[in-house]
Amino acid sequence: MESTRKITLSENEIPTHWYNIVADMPNKPLPPLNPGTHEPIGPEALAPLFPMELIMQEVSQERWVEIPDEVREVYKIWRPTPMFRATGLEKALGTSAKIYYKYEGVSPSGSHKPNTAVPQAYYNMKEGVKRITTETGAGQWGSALSFACQMFGIECDVYMVRISFDQKPYRKMMMQTWGANVYPSPSERTNAGRQILAQDPDTPGSLGIAISEAVEMAAMHDDTKYSLGSVLNHVLMHQTIIGQEAIKQLEKAGADMPDYVFAPFGGGSNFAGLALPFIHKNLTEGTNIRCIASEPTSAPKLTRGIFRYDFGDTVGMTPLIPMYTLGHTYVPAKIHAGGLRYHGAGAVVSQLLADELISAEAIDQLETFEAGITFAKAEGIIPAPEANHAIASVIRAANQANAAGTSPTILFNLCGHGNFDMLAYEDYFAGKLQKHEMTQAEVNAAVEKVDTPTISSVQAMLAQM
Repeated sequence: MESTRKITLSENEIPTHWYNIVADMPNKPLPPLNPGTHEPIGPEALAPLFPMELIMQEVSQERWVEIPDEVREVYKIWRPTPMFRATGLEKALGTSAKIYYKYEGVSPSGSHKPNTAVPQAYYNMKEGVKRITTETGAGQWGSALSFACQMFGIECDVYMVRISFDQKPYRKMMMQTWGANVYPSPSERTNAGRQILAQDPDTPGSLGIAISEAVEMAAMHDDTKYSLGSVLNHVLMHQTIIGQEAIKQLEKAGADMPDYVFAPFGGGSNFAGLALPFIHKNLTEGTNIRCIASEPTSAPKLTRGIFRYDFGDTVGMTPLIPMYTLGHTYVPAKIHAGGLRYHGAGAVVSQLLADELISAEAIDQLETFEAGITFAKAEGIIPAPEANHAIASVIRAANQANAAGTSPTILFNLCGHGNFDMLAYEDYFAGKLQKHEMTQAEVNAAVEKVDTPTISSVQAMLAQM
């Protein structure tokens, strides 16, 4: 049965609950801090930005959180998503490794992002919210939230990182088709945007800057809330339907549990969605599944950043979060993997990395595009630039297995297709993409600007409370 090419599930096998790994973590993530007082904040501090049900999920200690029927009904548009045995890629690599991928590109917006956009829009609708503001990098998150808001009758304002706004016009058009308003970030619409533009009128923008703008607009209007596509606990939790389905599909195919699980890493939702249910098996069943995050060498927060409290946005409007970070003022290079151009990582995945329950590797953009093209030729699907990072990691692992004479089972998240990212491929074929890796001097300069509480100081403070 292991030769099965495509592994599908029925609608009644869509998970009924999201998995909250906090319940199983040996060391729980440290609490967010008030940026002014540096004291732990409670749920009430998040109320101006999020509906209360999402806040309760953010601080929940429950292992399983029920998925509302209305959300599962919208999920049925594209879920369960298929899993494939990558026999074409295996042949192309000449490997005896067994490679599988979970394909999230079948969603309406073409990526994994609607898995959390739909419940976020639903809970906002239930609370009477009229408008949601958000940020987007490559446009995957913005298009997903635009779709979700349309499903539940909510207006949507998207602040799109300027470099992606210019590079990816069709993503912008997708959002507009679903009724969203899309603004290049930084913009003149917000104090945060005007402040950044005054410092650098030609800035390419960053996710951190776009977050500042979206948060500012939500905080200024009573009928408006903010929505985030990664980083926060509830966002990562919503994505765990990916890994839950993947486990069922591997079992259905009679396949072994994977030796390696790979997924791209920006803020954490992509990686967490696939990996956390497998880490649950490690923590509760004693399995030894290696879960590895693939990040860009242009934004290597996991592999070269520091574990410290930092802001999720550039201007410093969000609570302080314990994260692996390059510093909230760091603006990544203009790589095409816009969804991975972020300075920090979510608290949950950061704690898992600190506890060595996951690992990470950084890959240059040229290697990722070479991997994506190899995959497209072998499997037919043109991957999003973000997804290419995981594919590059898979190829590395398969080549290492070949050299060692082993035959591991490898699973990765093909988180989205690249059909709206063809400018990136055009630039690659034209030789316009350059190998880019942060120098140690650049890393040092970035992290030296982080002037926020250390992990150890907060641990000491909490011990005295």
